[in-house]
Amino acid sequence: KSLNLMSTKPVIYVANVSEYDLKDGNEYTKQVQSYASKHNAEVVLISAKIEEELAELGSEEAKEYLSDLGIEDSGINRMIKSVYKLLNLLTFITAGEKEVRAWTVPQGAKAPQAAGVIHTDFEKGFIRAEITPYKDFKELGSYNACKEKGVTRLEGKDYVVQDGDLVHFRFAV
Repeated sequence: KSLNLMSTKPVIYVANVSEYDLKDGNEYTKQVQSYASKHNAEVVLISAKIEEELAELGSEEAKEYLSDLGIEDSGINRMIKSVYKLLNLLTFITAGEKEVRAWTVPQGAKAPQAAGVIHTDFEKGFIRAEITPYKDFKELGSYNACKEKGVTRLEGKDYVVQDGDLVHFRFAV
């Protein structure tokens, strides 16, 4: 146990299937899913052929193609979501005049810890965080609209960062 070998690590099984088996799987993937459920693991079905085709399409065409197949998300995105879930991670977003960036923190991270991911001085000098939930940002269309509608709020040191939060940190060095 002290060696932390691979066999003791959480596992995700990825099954490459034909485009016809992507939605519901097949007899082999059902066996993998049965095995995985007995071992507390997750299974992600991916069709390499479809992923290759998606890579050649624009974003709107890719959405339409997935919709025609009856699938909500690409295999790559489903895999990323599974990994984040397995590792108990979430993403928050910062935006400035020069760049927009996504940052990864463990679930349950408080605002000062999240600020520390950007820079240790942000954590040390943390004052408050301006929080805008992503769903509200998407619905209202801009950061300014969120501020005008009162959706953006100030949170203190005890705020637990939520997945997709848009965050502006206030700090003093």
